[in-house]
Amino acid sequence: MRWLTLYARSRQIPASLAAVVISAVAVGALAREGGGGPGDPRLPVLVLATGAMAVSIGLSGQDLALDRTAAIRWVPRRAAHVLLCGAVVGTVLLTVQAMGEDMATTKFVVRDSAGLMGLVALGAVPSGGQYAWTLPFAWLSFSFFAPPPTSAPMQVASWMLLPPGTAAGTLTALVLAVAGTAAYAVAGPRR
Repeated sequence: MRWLTLYARSRQIPASLAAVVISAVAVGALAREGGGGPGDPRLPVLVLATGAMAVSIGLSGQDLALDRTAAIRWVPRRAAHVLLCGAVVGTVLLTVQAMGEDMATTKFVVRDSAGLMGLVALGAVPSGGQYAWTLPFAWLSFSFFAPPPTSAPMQVASWMLLPPGTAAGTLTALVLAVAGTAAYAVAGPRR
């Protein structure tokens, strides 16, 4: 059990979890105050993206030499780390939502948290954990200011804001989640 505590501390999980919870509670308070209309996907996407960006710092360790001496292979550990972070980010939003304002459906939360964690993992491969947040931030910024998604490329570009049953949104999130998790698990963060 001690190894799990050490791993969590080396990946800055307590601080990341605190940032995820604080951002979810703050956006939940905004939703109660009427920050977005019912069915407006911007607030839940903001919570999920903030959460994914907060946990992105943990995608690289403190000491590369120490990481290389691990007894457990890194490929399954990295994949589990990405999947677990996505589950935690989504669960925090669903928990805050259960205590207050209904912001998004479970399908929406699962799709977007998986896709955003895939983006974070993809960002960590060339940039490392400290800059892994830039890819989801850029995509989120574009989605917020993009024109309405009337064409297939625009639906792919604004997948985060599409309703949960939309094929383009679901497929884009799935591709990002699988590609990001696989690339990060195999290649790891930039050294």
